Amino acid sequence: MNPVWVRTFSFIGIVAAGTLAVRGLSDWTTALGFAAAAFVLRYLRDAIHLRNLSRWSRQELGAALPRSSGAWEELYAQLYHRGRARQRELAELSEALTSFRGAAQALPDGVVTLNRQMQIVWCNPQSEQHLNLSLDKDIGQNLANLVRAPDFLTYLSRGEWDKPVQLRVRHPGQRAERVLSLQLVAYGDAQKLLLSRDITRFEKLETTRRDFVANVSHELKTPLTVLAGFLETIDESAVTPAQRKQYMDLMREQAERMKHLVDDLLTLSALEATSAPREETVDTDMVFARIAATARQLSNGQHALKFEIEPGLAILGSDVELFSAFTNLVTNAIRYTPEGGRIDVRWRRLADGSATLAVSDTGTGIPAQHLPRLTERFYRVDRGRSRQSGGTGLGLAIVKHVLTRHQGSLSIESEVGRGSTFTALLPARRIVDQRSADGRDGEGRSAHAVRAHDDALGDGALTADATAA
Repeated sequence: MNPVWVRTFSFIGIVAAGTLAVRGLSDWTTALGFAAAAFVLRYLRDAIHLRNLSRWSRQELGAALPRSSGAWEELYAQLYHRGRARQRELAELSEALTSFRGAAQALPDGVVTLNRQMQIVWCNPQSEQHLNLSLDKDIGQNLANLVRAPDFLTYLSRGEWDKPVQLRVRHPGQRAERVLSLQLVAYGDAQKLLLSRDITRFEKLETTRRDFVANVSHELKTPLTVLAGFLETIDESAVTPAQRKQYMDLMREQAERMKHLVDDLLTLSALEATSAPREETVDTDMVFARIAATARQLSNGQHALKFEIEPGLAILGSDVELFSAFTNLVTNAIRYTPEGGRIDVRWRRLADGSATLAVSDTGTGIPAQHLPRLTERFYRVDRGRSRQSGGTGLGLAIVKHVLTRHQGSLSIESEVGRGSTFTALLPARRIVDQRSADGRDGEGRSAHAVRAHDDALGDGALTADATAA
């Protein structure tokens, strides 16, 4: 029984018993009158407390208790403590919900919560971007009415969601197509989570990997087939010494081609294995002297080569990487310029402190549609001509990679029938002017660089202009 009523009846009994004791055991009328009056007073007091309790219950949790005494004070205290406990529980739940939503919003993946009818209960900003949803407008909407891709609808109806499904989507206002991975996860009472992840970059990497393996296999298969064919011919038939020499020269050519391909692949692998180039002072006078010697040997007097090298400009970076990149630009120009053509190599510092290496040729030129893809691995404008010239299809990819690692850039200008210009730009913070250093000649070059440069240009096959631009 409620303690309030127990105490009320006890109070009435005490009043009646006291009245009988005072007035005599036979005066029941008076005793009952006093008991009735006591009951009315008690009832009125309880009514007042009930009114106060009703008002207090409509206030916020934690509101000040009404004034009371006796059993009502105890009742108020119990209700107050229960209210405070409930308030703490609500605060904890609210904090947990806020933390969950904050974590879900911070996720790089999209999250959509769904009820048993596949209606949207909540979604984070990433899912809004992935699926073109709106948290304000789409709450309560059926997901199948908003994501209408046939593959996804089939995935929903299948009821087996242990593996994700991939979708290619392009929403209004988006320039590029996205590849999404979507997976449903069941939880709770027939509720579900839809997880979305943008795997566009991974898809491109996987495509690049497949193309790379296919290209390498193809590039190696051709010379290996040639080698195997010649070896089989030499082994199974009688050949004259002249034929043997011809076959050996052709096999040596194919072996050299494979060596160049492997060397370029190792170069790219080394570039990708390190996050930043070595920070050393690269003497460009020596670098271009070595490049000039290589160019003379490759050209074999078939081209007019001119080097305009501003002396004393050093580069902070990797000597090996920069030599490889610059050599690729010069040798490419020689390979793709017909006999009798001209190649100009110009290294100079610009007004803003940066420096450029411009390699121009009078070759056949490159159609405009090919220019954006020239730095892709194994991309060739003319595959047959590239193989005849000894190219691997990796040279410009190496150049771009090296320049990017040195915060530089590569620009290409070309006109069919008139030639091309490849320009490598290096930022000012990587250029060091050493012309004022001790031991430089009148043009700012060290004696060692002068000897190497003059040796490289020695027989007149190249013309050199080493004055400052």
